[in-house]
Amino acid sequence: MIKQVTAFSLLLILPVWVFSQPDRWQQRVDYRMDIRMDVQKHQYAGSQELWYTNNSPDTLRQVFYHLYFNAFQPGSVMDVRSRTIEDADPRVGSRIAALSSAEQGYIRVKSLTINGQPTAMETNETILEVQLPTPILPGERVRLDMTWDAQVPLQIRRSGRDSKEGIDYSMAQWYPKMCEYDYQGWHANPYVGREFYGVWGNFDVTIHIDQRHVVAGGGVLLNPEAVGYGYDRPGSGPAPATEGMLTWKFRAENVHDFVWAADPDYTHTTLKAAQGTLLRFFWQKGQGYDEQWAALPGIMSRALALASQRFGPYPYPEYAFIQGGDGGMEYPMATLITGNRPIGSLVGVSVHELMHSWYQMILGTNESLYAWMDEGFTSYAQHIIENELAREGLLSRSPLDNPHRSGYNGYIALTKSGKEEPMSTHADRFHTNYAYGTAAYNKGEVFLQQLGYVIGQDNLEKGLLRYYDTWKFKHPNLNDFIRVMEKQSGLELDWYKEDFVYTTNTIDYAVGAVEAGKGNTTTVTIERRGRMAMPLDIVVTLENGKQMLFYAPLESMRGVKPDESDIQRTVLGDHRWVDPSFQFTIPEKKSNIARIAIDPTGRLADVNGENNTWMP
Repeated sequence: MIKQVTAFSLLLILPVWVFSQPDRWQQRVDYRMDIRMDVQKHQYAGSQELWYTNNSPDTLRQVFYHLYFNAFQPGSVMDVRSRTIEDADPRVGSRIAALSSAEQGYIRVKSLTINGQPTAMETNETILEVQLPTPILPGERVRLDMTWDAQVPLQIRRSGRDSKEGIDYSMAQWYPKMCEYDYQGWHANPYVGREFYGVWGNFDVTIHIDQRHVVAGGGVLLNPEAVGYGYDRPGSGPAPATEGMLTWKFRAENVHDFVWAADPDYTHTTLKAAQGTLLRFFWQKGQGYDEQWAALPGIMSRALALASQRFGPYPYPEYAFIQGGDGGMEYPMATLITGNRPIGSLVGVSVHELMHSWYQMILGTNESLYAWMDEGFTSYAQHIIENELAREGLLSRSPLDNPHRSGYNGYIALTKSGKEEPMSTHADRFHTNYAYGTAAYNKGEVFLQQLGYVIGQDNLEKGLLRYYDTWKFKHPNLNDFIRVMEKQSGLELDWYKEDFVYTTNTIDYAVGAVEAGKGNTTTVTIERRGRMAMPLDIVVTLENGKQMLFYAPLESMRGVKPDESDIQRTVLGDHRWVDPSFQFTIPEKKSNIARIAIDPTGRLADVNGENNTWMP
């Protein structure tokens, strides 16, 4: 463990320019926090020393902090939003409104100074607004010292105490967290239970808690000998019921958040993955799901290896799978997941949350603006990894020919529901949870898989690795991703971004008239019935079984994708996005043709597949 931490530390003390964007600056934080838990009252007192580096060209006269626990109070933005949205998350619903004073959450900042000077501050629900006595100049590094009191809310959404599965503390979004300031300015959005955006930095966290509790954290434990159980003797079970407190010291480097959980009944096991990452697993033993959790380490070790090969190396020394929360939620170096699941579901949620280590923890997009670049890219990667695990016999199901089909089905159902909103909608502002979830998870997954149809699967896979290498430990946006894919493929992709992300235009192509032409030829008309234009693969199958591939590029691409089929390909002339139809000629009699099919690989997100095929 010490060697791992040392190697990682050396990586992170490289000059700042190593991790700076190709064309943008980003801020920097270094937290040192100390909290003392009162497990009888479910309250704690905290102190925070925060070193903030203003790498922007701007002079900052105010700063903002997130105070997430304040969302768990009647009348909060999260409470009102949940009670007024037409399809409320059943985990929330009207539960916040019904909380008693002892069940509510809060973070109450007692003091805040900058370089020793008191600040003027005001708490506005989940945001602390701070007016600085002296501005933070470009390039300046300042020290902000804070003390606060907090109460842990009853478990409702992600964070809290006493979860439905009996976990004492799921400590996510538990501390005053500096809001992100980037090239678009401050991002001080109130918390409604959706997405996050954080500043890169180091976290040193000290937790004093009743010694009966085992603490699991999203970082490296620095004092395993001092706590005496749970870490240095994995699988030893709960500590004896003695009085007093233990101190747990964690460090996480080059991350943008820190999560922890605590329970007196945690069982802790470890497995060192082939590439050296230490995997940790925390769950309550003897609750009927021990067999599933016992099988999880070996499967997740293989999943980590596959992910590192396909999407870029996992860079951190550890990762922890922690029973807690209210479903599955990702954090740097750890996830909180509910534990009472069949093995397929347990692996599914574990793979999904692990893949967030790439799409949000390493490639730190603003999830609120680009939720689909977080959830959709993760879903895409998850289904690839799960399919390979099935292929290798690590899951008790057969691999799928198209592991992304469920994503397509979900997206197409949304387009027909009348509830679709553009993927560019801010995560908090979707009118329904259904539209948000389907856009983020399903349409985001389709965006990637269909991009492989546009630029070629090999370009997509190489482009994802190039994206990782270019933007790791940074805050990429949609344009950054598109530019990587344009450089990888040599094709122009603005049209794809503009239609699929910023509108709800749908794709619907149909095989129209098929008519005998001059000589031994047949003329085929392809009709664009949807509003979004796409390049097309059209496969013609003859009565004798021979196949021909006709590739119809879109003029907006300014090029063609590589030939990726075993079938001989004919490249047709460009068609334009305004053209309601185009024609091409098959050098065969109509009587010889058995079938004409648009997109037989199923990668085109065509909302009406029934008109994609012609048969005599």
